[in-house]
Amino acid sequence: MIKSMTGFGRCELADENRRIVVEMKAVNHRYCDINVKMPKKLSFFESAIRGVMKKYVQRGKVDIFITYEDFTEHNVCLKYNKELAKAYLDNLRAMSGAFAIPEDITVTALSRYPEVFTLEEQSMDEEALWKDIESALTTACERFVQTRIDEGIQLENDLLSKLDGMLEMVAFIEERSPQIVAEYQQKLKAKIEELLGDNTADEARILTEVTIFADKICVDEEIVRLKSHIETMKATLRAGGSIGRKLDFIAQEMNREANTTLSKSNDLAVSNCAIDLKTEIEKVREQVQNIE
Repeated sequence: MIKSMTGFGRCELADENRRIVVEMKAVNHRYCDINVKMPKKLSFFESAIRGVMKKYVQRGKVDIFITYEDFTEHNVCLKYNKELAKAYLDNLRAMSGAFAIPEDITVTALSRYPEVFTLEEQSMDEEALWKDIESALTTACERFVQTRIDEGIQLENDLLSKLDGMLEMVAFIEERSPQIVAEYQQKLKAKIEELLGDNTADEARILTEVTIFADKICVDEEIVRLKSHIETMKATLRAGGSIGRKLDFIAQEMNREANTTLSKSNDLAVSNCAIDLKTEIEKVREQVQNIE
């Protein structure tokens, strides 16, 4: 089973205390690049979040978005700074005496001075909160992986179909190659007889020229390697796992052999087939970039 590098997953968990939403999406990337975006108050969970993600992702650029809402009313408390209030009051009374101003200080007025009353957020239960975040994250990851698997199945079927088509092209080149040599021998013999005007052509010289020509256009090694690479890629696809890099390397090797085959060809049919083969290899390389 292979997996695509693109995918999406989402999970929302809510109860009377809190609401947590985890969303993730991924695109192609050579390595594993995980970016986490979440409220600042949850930042101390980032390392644990990355630890969970590494169980589900080997390659790809993954963006994770975590939304958190706290519904509890007792998560903040009002704090009264008695010492600061006393300092304000003492200074106000001193000002009243120093400037002969009537003292009109009220509790309401004093409470409005900075830092006399402050709202202080109570410490959260980190263990309980992480349990909820981990649950939402795990569910989102499982859904995310499933979308990758679903797309991976489509990629595998498409690639196997393309590889079968490439085998047919290679078989055509393999079958056509001996015919090219035979045709060259006939044309060479006919040309010599036309020039000499008789049938006294030197068969040994003709065979020598044909041998040189055959060696020049011989693609036997390239055919063997192309077949091997194609079968190896098919076997790798069926084996599954994190195989994207390996498939990309195999596709590069296939392209190299196709280039050599094209450069050796002096036959229009073989050249056209080699060009079609290179086109299919390029399509395979593009598809392989999507595999984890």
